[in-house]
Amino acid sequence: MPTFDTLRCDVADGVATVTLNRPERLNAFDVVLTRELHGLWRDLRFDDDVRAVVLTGAGDRAFCTGIDRGDAIPQPSGPWMMDDPGLSLGPKSADLWKPVVAAVNGIACGGAFYMLGEVETIVAAEHATFFDPHVTYGMTAAFEPMLMLARMPFGEIMRLTLLGNHERMSATRALQIGLVQEVVPAEDLLPRAVRLAREIAEGPPVAVQGTVRSVWLAQELGRTQALRMADVFVGLGNDPDLIAEGQQRFAGGQRVDWRLR
Repeated sequence: MPTFDTLRCDVADGVATVTLNRPERLNAFDVVLTRELHGLWRDLRFDDDVRAVVLTGAGDRAFCTGIDRGDAIPQPSGPWMMDDPGLSLGPKSADLWKPVVAAVNGIACGGAFYMLGEVETIVAAEHATFFDPHVTYGMTAAFEPMLMLARMPFGEIMRLTLLGNHERMSATRALQIGLVQEVVPAEDLLPRAVRLAREIAEGPPVAVQGTVRSVWLAQELGRTQALRMADVFVGLGNDPDLIAEGQQRFAGGQRVDWRLR
C-alpha cells in the first residue's frame, strides 16, 4: 500500500478503511486528495485481500465539506470543456465494484456528494448534517444533486439544494427519507461501519460484486432492459462450487446469527 499525504488506508479482515485525512480543512478535497483517492480506488480493484471498503473522514467535525476553496483548480480555456475534480472522487468513477460503506461523522456538504452518491450504504453519526451551499454562493448545483437523486426523493434533493446554507438536513431526517440506512452515536460510528463491511466481506467476492453491479445498472436502465441483463450477471457471478458449498451448510443446519434492524 502506498503512502499518502491526504488519506489513510488500513486493511484488516477483508476490509479497507479509507479515511479522508485533512481534518484541519474539514476534510475538504484539493488536487492532491482527488488524485490520491482516485488512485486508491483504482488500486483496490487489484487487492484481493480487500473485499469491502469503509469510507470516512478524520475527526468528528466533518466527513467532507466539498472542494477546498483555497486550492486553485486549473481549468481548460473556453466554455466547451471543464475539468471537474469531483467526478473522480467516487469509487464507481474508478471502476471499483467492491461494496463501500460510508461512515458520515459531522458535516457532509457540497462536493461530499460526489463520494456519497457512489457508495452502497451510509451509516451516520447522530450529529451528522447534510446540505449543499452552491446556490447560496451563486453557483449552479448540478453534478452533486444528480448523483444524490439515486439516494433521495426528488423533493428532498431539490429542497436541500435550493435552500443552500439556509437549512441543513439532520441525520434523523436523512434516515427517514432513506439517504442513510442507520444512525448511531458518534463513538459507535466507525465500529458499526466496519462491522457491516466485514459481514459483507464474508460473501463470495464475485457474487457480491456482481450483485453491486446489477443493482447500480438497474438504476440506469429500464426494467425490461435490466432484467435481460440479469441473466448475464447471474451467469458470470454464480460459482457452482460455492453454491454447492452453501447448500451443504444449509443442509447441515449451519446458520448465520442474524439481528433485527
